[in-house]
Amino acid sequence: MYKYFSINKIFSITSKAPKYILFIFIIVLSIGLTEALYLSPEDYKQSHSVRIMYVHVPSAWISLGIFSIIAFLSFGSFIFKNRNFSIISKSLAPSGFAFNIVALVTGSIWGKPTWGTWWAWDARITSMLILALFYGMYILAWRVYEDKEQVIKITSIIAIVGAINIPIIKFSVDWWNTLHQTASVNVLSNTSIHTSMLIPLGIMTAAFALFALLIFLMKYNTELIKIKNKGLDRL
Repeated sequence: MYKYFSINKIFSITSKAPKYILFIFIIVLSIGLTEALYLSPEDYKQSHSVRIMYVHVPSAWISLGIFSIIAFLSFGSFIFKNRNFSIISKSLAPSGFAFNIVALVTGSIWGKPTWGTWWAWDARITSMLILALFYGMYILAWRVYEDKEQVIKITSIIAIVGAINIPIIKFSVDWWNTLHQTASVNVLSNTSIHTSMLIPLGIMTAAFALFALLIFLMKYNTELIKIKNKGLDRL
């Protein structure tokens, strides 16, 4: 039923949300940074360099989560021809790509004191780089192709094919011998990370998720304005 909502009704909701989300984001980020930089302990092996984790890990999680959502919506758009799915996917991509780059950069910075090198063709690092390439292709396709039906089909295929890389990223540390350690945070099994580090990690993840939502709404509202300017009242 969502596709039958008028542009004005949707815009009236999404245009008001950013200011509230920004306020909550600032509060959560402030708490998260305080926990991560001052209250959480240093690692007995990595010392204070472990604090990069509070930016690196949430960035990677958000990037993976966003691309998973894009792939799911792209599949729905490809099958059900729901235009709003493609607009949401298009609006999510910039923040997902940005977090992907942040994860790669912070991972490189973290790798220097930990592994002794800025970059290694580790399975997880390489698969995250491939994810960035899929993000780049997805965003570029929206800019290159002008025909709406064609670009929706092409971007949907890119996202669906790129989704194959998601489980590879997730399980790469289990399938191959890599520089990365195995997952410390597990939903379905015991979590090995101490609560003194897990709590700030969770708070920073929530802050990054709010920031991603804020960027999405700004981009989504821009897309709705474009549709309104074309004189359309339905998605």
